[in-house]
Amino acid sequence: MSANQSIYKKYNLKTVINTSGRMTILGVSTPREDVVEAVNFGLNHYFEVKDLINKTGRYIADLLGVEDAVVVSCASAGIAQSVAAVIVKDNLYRLENLHAHSHDVPSEIVVPKGHNVNFGAPVGTMVQLGGGTLREAGYANECSPAQLAAAITPKTAAILYIKSHHCVQKSMLDVAQAAEVAKTYQLPLIVDAAAEEDLQSYYQAGADLVIYSGAKAIEGPTSGLVIGRKQYVEWVKLQSNGIGRAMKVGKEGILGLTQAITSYMTLEKENGQQMVDKMSAFIDNLNSLKGIQAKVVWDSAGRDIARTEISFDHAALGITTQEIVDRLKNGDPAIYFRGYKANEGKIEVDVRSVNAEQLHIVYECIKALFN
Repeated sequence: MSANQSIYKKYNLKTVINTSGRMTILGVSTPREDVVEAVNFGLNHYFEVKDLINKTGRYIADLLGVEDAVVVSCASAGIAQSVAAVIVKDNLYRLENLHAHSHDVPSEIVVPKGHNVNFGAPVGTMVQLGGGTLREAGYANECSPAQLAAAITPKTAAILYIKSHHCVQKSMLDVAQAAEVAKTYQLPLIVDAAAEEDLQSYYQAGADLVIYSGAKAIEGPTSGLVIGRKQYVEWVKLQSNGIGRAMKVGKEGILGLTQAITSYMTLEKENGQQMVDKMSAFIDNLNSLKGIQAKVVWDSAGRDIARTEISFDHAALGITTQEIVDRLKNGDPAIYFRGYKANEGKIEVDVRSVNAEQLHIVYECIKALFN
């Protein structure tokens, strides 16, 4: 038995086929060997951690063409620490006493109502951890620059924009428009771009702080990245002596993510057409099954990601889509799908984290449900 398989046996763990994408509940991604080597080096050596943070941040900033950067423990921590940064700034009393009482400084964070989502935890929870309170702008189905501006008051500390497939997509202002509003009112714009693939465009569009997951598109270890204007990033770094202490990232995570970003910016990435090619036989096989239809769909948030959408005819199959999802998730191997549209009789298969052999196993497991 291989060492890898012995881990599953030792802890009585199920093997998993991840067709849901880069999801936290499944461990997000599997880093490349160069990233693993950097993590191992970090684990086995000592550093002056502040120096490590500053110099890897400088290296990443130069690589991305931004003013400054800092590695944090995850994207959620990046939101909380960024909110705390724009409230506390460099005031050492507020830094150490953010929890103790209210402070006579702006602390409201304006967010488009359609961006006030639960991404696995509520956006509002991360804002509150940073000492802020949410103030919604616009409506669940629209937010214009004027509606965003109308929500700004003297209590506003920053504007928060969530760039995510979880958010409402239509009738929403874009990052550049949000940045223009922020500039007009002399406020910082924080963009949470956790799963996004472009590490430069939101900063270039005018955001002051941009937050990424280190383990999603970048495929690094569990970590996060905050990039942006130097003054704001410095204030984020100060939070290591405040709320950031409970969210600290290890030396292995810092070095692993730095290497992952280096590779990410130079290696050729799998594009949407390659994903289509990978799933073509899978789709053909599914379409041979009675009561099942499969086709290619593209990422709703505009990323170059192709997926398989599978539609189930409940009347023909005698089972609901949610029951299908549950049975496959509870099987061996456990198969996880993107189930956001299960109530409509549809699921999506993300092929970025699987190979052709695993896709065939998924097909066989679906087929076996109805034989």
